[in-house]
Amino acid sequence: MKIVVLKFGGTSVGSIKRIKKISDIIKQYKKKYKVIVLSSAMSGVTNELVKKSKQISKNFSDAEYDALVSAGEQMSCSLIAGQLIERGQKARSWLAWQIPIITDGKHKFARINQIKKKNILNYLKIGGIPIVAGFQGINYQNRITTIGRGGTDASAIMFAKFFNAEKCIIYTDVEGVYTTDPNKLKSAKKIKEISYEEMLEMASLGAKVMQPHSIQDARLNRIDIEVKSSFKNKSGTLITKRKNIINNKIITGISSTQNDAKITLLGVKDKPGIAASIFKPLSENSINVDMVVQNISANGKETDLTFTIKSDDLNKAKKTIIENKKINFKSLLIDKNVSKISIIGVGMVTTPGVTYKMFQALAEKKINIQVISTSEIKISVLINKKNIRKAIKALHKEFKLDK
Repeated sequence: MKIVVLKFGGTSVGSIKRIKKISDIIKQYKKKYKVIVLSSAMSGVTNELVKKSKQISKNFSDAEYDALVSAGEQMSCSLIAGQLIERGQKARSWLAWQIPIITDGKHKFARINQIKKKNILNYLKIGGIPIVAGFQGINYQNRITTIGRGGTDASAIMFAKFFNAEKCIIYTDVEGVYTTDPNKLKSAKKIKEISYEEMLEMASLGAKVMQPHSIQDARLNRIDIEVKSSFKNKSGTLITKRKNIINNKIITGISSTQNDAKITLLGVKDKPGIAASIFKPLSENSINVDMVVQNISANGKETDLTFTIKSDDLNKAKKTIIENKKINFKSLLIDKNVSKISIIGVGMVTTPGVTYKMFQALAEKKINIQVISTSEIKISVLINKKNIRKAIKALHKEFKLDK
């Protein structure tokens, strides 16, 4: 049985007109494949449901949150199925409990553990098109769970794994993955092929095409993903393993963020365990620490520690640090006018001089680097937010990504 998994994002099902359009796409694939469709909620619906939960309570139950926000996918799946039926196709909507999709983990952040295939396979065999609600599952207590924002991508990838699909195609409002955000640089180019590792770094560092944990699921299960536009009939970007890619570029893409904040603790006592004492309470409050730099202590007594977090967590982080009785410091500095810019590429593993080229390109534009972090295939620097577009343009040109 040749199976294709199609996932449609919120913008792709954002109106009745859009739902009619994707029905055409589904019908085309039905000519050659057995088709499983995963749908997100219509754009804006989940946000509205989240807003309502906050109006009810500042501490809205996580279990009821999942029950509430999963309703958006139920609506879009029903509309897609209804449209296909109108066009003479055999189709029906499926919710997580009807399949079922079994998840582990906490409410709001569950992960798919198992998909019971029997019901869906039987429906495919009689020519049906199952329209499955993405982003949701059920736990072992038979409560609805959600996979986290962007979770429909993860649902599609796991369906491709469990049903041994020949293709997994993510339909969205962009034509694929670009060398950088085309809204920030008009000369950004669509990437034909990108490795899991590069895509994971780009997603983690600001690219919003897919969620990082979805890429990780695809990488672990070796599921090739094609990212395409549901608005234009053009080829997209293939996300696959490194050995499938022929690429002569050192750098594949540039990512940037807009929601970082920098925290500096001045005059911290320089002794073993102090960093752990700072970061443990932040971790316990679900505050993710990103870039970290510690100055060398000249006198062996005091040092300065700088790190970045998401700006949404700034107030909570500040409160956590101030209330932390296990640390002493002279002053606390906060800077919200920062952005992180990163270059990503597996080519830098075997190419010397990449760091120099990046730093030199920024220096020529008089862009000061505040913090640096690196991995095998990426280099990230923290700069003033006002320079982000200038930095992207300079690096895009330096690494010849516009050619």
